[in-house]
Amino acid sequence: MAFDCGMFQKLKKTRNVQEPRDLESQLPEKSSDVSTARERRNMFYCKSPDWSEFEGSFSRELLESKNSEKLHRFLIEISHILTDYITKENDRASKVLDFHHPHQLREMMDHCLDIDENPRDLEQILSDCKETLKYCVRTGHPRFFNQLSTGIDIIGVAGEWLTAVSNTNMFTYEVAPVFTLMEEVILKRMMNLIGWENGDGIFAPGGAVSNLYAVLLARQRHLPQAKLNGMNGCGEAVIFTSKQSHYSIKRAAVILGIGSNNVIYIDCDQRGKMLIKDLEDKILAAKQSGKIPLLVNGMAGTTVLGVYDPLEKIGEICEKYDIWFHVDGAWGGSSLLSRDHRHLLHGVERADSMTWNPHKMMGVPLQCSAILTKHKGVLEEANQMNANYLFQKDKNYDTSYDTGDKTIQCGRHNDVFKLWLMWRAKGDAGFEDQLNKNFDLSKYMLEKVRTRDGFHLVIEEIEAPNVCFWYIPLKWRSLPFAQIEHKQLNKIAPMIKAQMMESGTMLIQYQPLGELPNFFRVAMSNPVITTRDLDFLLDEIDCLGKDL
Repeated sequence: MAFDCGMFQKLKKTRNVQEPRDLESQLPEKSSDVSTARERRNMFYCKSPDWSEFEGSFSRELLESKNSEKLHRFLIEISHILTDYITKENDRASKVLDFHHPHQLREMMDHCLDIDENPRDLEQILSDCKETLKYCVRTGHPRFFNQLSTGIDIIGVAGEWLTAVSNTNMFTYEVAPVFTLMEEVILKRMMNLIGWENGDGIFAPGGAVSNLYAVLLARQRHLPQAKLNGMNGCGEAVIFTSKQSHYSIKRAAVILGIGSNNVIYIDCDQRGKMLIKDLEDKILAAKQSGKIPLLVNGMAGTTVLGVYDPLEKIGEICEKYDIWFHVDGAWGGSSLLSRDHRHLLHGVERADSMTWNPHKMMGVPLQCSAILTKHKGVLEEANQMNANYLFQKDKNYDTSYDTGDKTIQCGRHNDVFKLWLMWRAKGDAGFEDQLNKNFDLSKYMLEKVRTRDGFHLVIEEIEAPNVCFWYIPLKWRSLPFAQIEHKQLNKIAPMIKAQMMESGTMLIQYQPLGELPNFFRVAMSNPVITTRDLDFLLDEIDCLGKDL
């Protein structure tokens, strides 16, 4: 939300939101300097920009050569809006969100939400940009824990800005020469970290699509005729995945004609890890009933508990029965960058394919996901359509650098540059430090939850930086946890989150899991989180929920 004058008084009425201590603590001793610092702070929060020069000017004018100065000034104003937002986003005294129900927000933004027949001038466009950010959720805020992708990396943002300005398509080398080479470099680096000397890959629009690619590649390997004839006559193919895997595996089966009923779920142990015996038993049962085992999906960091399946043993099973082995490392694949934590993916090199989302643990701005495979050529086999109006083979360069004919998409967004730029800025060492810090913070929080009255851990030992717990209101604390009725406990997390959203102090995720009632999940991926933020989170939950 954008601050206006008098906002501090409003914030003081909100639970635990104080006047900006960080800004106030930096005030110098001299009275004149204090006055200057306070003026700067007031300008930061309260100054209304003067955009009068853009009144009556329209977007069509900006690219006219005679208006180059106006173009420059317009873009400077846009940069001010964005940098102010980023600065406020990192201010712990600001709200994470200014929540309004859909009908309320629609009414509040009615003056600027609709599209009209006639154009609006640039003054209005600048105002629209500022107004839009006012009601956005501040996902880079240190107390935003709602998703696996949190935080904001400034180098990544700079990369996204450059990507937008270059505005090119990734399907051929001729229109994206530099970015095509960058993609090759980054994909090769990721494959080497997995343990593959050769292979192939592509950036896809999110982990769900990367997982779709994996099922498609498995189908191409085992049922190549399906590309031409469809699944009719191919037999009944089945895929196997953990009961705690992401729903995108099931959806991929639906999209590719395998069918949701042919997704076979494998039981997990109490920690959430796939049970190898159950996997093998269900593979054998499927084969004996005449079904075709197509793919086994192993998890490298489940969405909720952050659990890593026993990849080495799954790989052995897949080799034994000639089944495509895919690893969904959307969340936890980045652990390969940490020498302290890469052991969690022991055996990943046995996989045929892997999903890896740098926009999660690595903190790359959304979206940035890769599908990687050790089998060179299978992406082309599965996707190639030989559209000769676009992928001509008689071009004056090496057309193997044209990637468009090995993807599901035709047009493809440049998701690699921001990652490449961040990797240049951080190196392996910088990413390793970032990951290790968040793992350390998760252990800190685990101990805090373990020892704090009113909090109960879902699992006692964690692998990925996910901490999951129930909050127990005062009225139930005299009871053993096992005696608390699940139906009643299920209501607590949603009630606390509703208050949390109304106050805007923080945002965290809750969910059920199997037979378990709703519980909170806190996942660490924001590089600016501190122990102070985690202490605040627990205090705030306790404050909001103790009297429920």
